[in-house]
Amino acid sequence: MKSIVVTGVSSGIGRKIAQTLVAGGFRVFGSVRKPSDAKAVTAELGENFVPLTFDVTDRKAVDAAAAQVEGVLKGEKLAGLVNNAGIAVVGAVQTLSPDEFQNQFDVNLMGVFHCTQAFLDMLGADTSRTGEAGKIINISSVSGDLAMPFMGAYNMSKFGLEGFSEALRRELMLFDIDVIVVAPGPIKTPIWEKFDGDKLTKKAANSSYKKPLERMLSFSEQMEQTGLPPEVIANRVMAILQDRKPKTRYTIDAQWVQNTILSRFPKRVADRMIAKQMGLRQE
Repeated sequence: MKSIVVTGVSSGIGRKIAQTLVAGGFRVFGSVRKPSDAKAVTAELGENFVPLTFDVTDRKAVDAAAAQVEGVLKGEKLAGLVNNAGIAVVGAVQTLSPDEFQNQFDVNLMGVFHCTQAFLDMLGADTSRTGEAGKIINISSVSGDLAMPFMGAYNMSKFGLEGFSEALRRELMLFDIDVIVVAPGPIKTPIWEKFDGDKLTKKAANSSYKKPLERMLSFSEQMEQTGLPPEVIANRVMAILQDRKPKTRYTIDAQWVQNTILSRFPKRVADRMIAKQMGLRQE
């Protein structure tokens, strides 16, 4: 049985990826941060799901989880690592605290680095292991290619993830380990529910950003309702793992027409369109 490590399986995209892979015949090692989540996901997915309890920002805990996986594999290679765990820090750059900004990168970038490095030998960097080299699938975002107001920290983390993925893919050709990016647009997952809209607007109450931020939060609520279901991403991950020659990047976006237009316009034109929509221009 082929084995996959998936981070962030407590809910949303990660939970659906784990569910889909188990149903497809894989053994899934899935990371959660709480023992209660480990118990819940295991009860749902059964014996071919193995919970790993760690926070991706804690390198010692990540290494301990890697040792746990190693004990099960016994010299076999992992078929894949899906770096899915992530958060979104929202707010104007002027109002974000250094700790908020740092937390965005600790999870979305350093977390990917920790997990990638910890599992590289099992994916095939250790050529003495048996089996085919595995794939690394990094869950990015359309925000890794198209930036929006009040998403600066998140955009920066996802732009960074895209660059990391490209460099890593070229490095790991030495071991036949492929690296693929999946970039979703809005998805109906709890990541949108984690925004504390009241807290964000209260923080901006005495600033010029109050009304534009309120518009952005309204748009976020709309996107949550019209976003794609997480199984669309899970099915793409399954297809990538089964494909001998996958593409290097997959964009899965219900708003692809609008975003394609924005990305093709001259930057200044796109700036004015976005600013008008968000109420960021002082006429």
